[in-house]
Amino acid sequence: MAQYSRIEVARVMKETGMVPLFYHPDIELGKKVLKACYDGGARLLEFTARGDFAFEVFRELNKYAIKDLPGMIMGVGSITDAGAASFFMQMGANFIVTPSLREDIARVCNRRKVLWSPGCGSLTEINNAEELGCEIVKLFPGSTYGPGFVKAIKGPQPWTSVMPTGGVSTEESNLKGWFDAGVTCVGMGSQLISKDVLASGDFKKLEETVKNTLSLIKSLQNIK
Repeated sequence: MAQYSRIEVARVMKETGMVPLFYHPDIELGKKVLKACYDGGARLLEFTARGDFAFEVFRELNKYAIKDLPGMIMGVGSITDAGAASFFMQMGANFIVTPSLREDIARVCNRRKVLWSPGCGSLTEINNAEELGCEIVKLFPGSTYGPGFVKAIKGPQPWTSVMPTGGVSTEESNLKGWFDAGVTCVGMGSQLISKDVLASGDFKKLEETVKNTLSLIKSLQNIK
């Protein structure tokens, strides 16, 4: 079962401002990525379960995090049905991220008080998600909507917490645009954990990238 409550996960998302996204079928490679992100200061990681037998990889990564990386919160993304959400929660997923809004997933996560973040693309979807108990809405794909969309919806709904995924990079101008618009945190995949890093095995570079990105985000949060 989850090691962290939905409120604890939401708090860490807000405090750190970033959720790294990662998938690879190689368990040992995954552990190195996880360790680099952890050493760089990240305290969350969304394992995007997109491959065959992805559950086997997540199970081992979560065991590793629990044993060797205290305070690291592992969640699962790319979940498209309640059965998959329940399955990963049985393996200790602390949060569930989905590409779209699904009430069946909301129900099984709420039953276990596990944070779930659905992909939404309209104010109506965001309202529906919040009525179903969503703490932090995933704006997906973020590149399609941009910071302007976030700023617009925060006007009438300042209580809405948004995490854009897609269209987010480590560049200061990009992050400043999102945080100035009022996002709670950002989800970042290949722009943070690049194919080049995975191919070269330069995990020290990944650690430094994570550290620098978190530092930049913290400065932008303080400006607000």
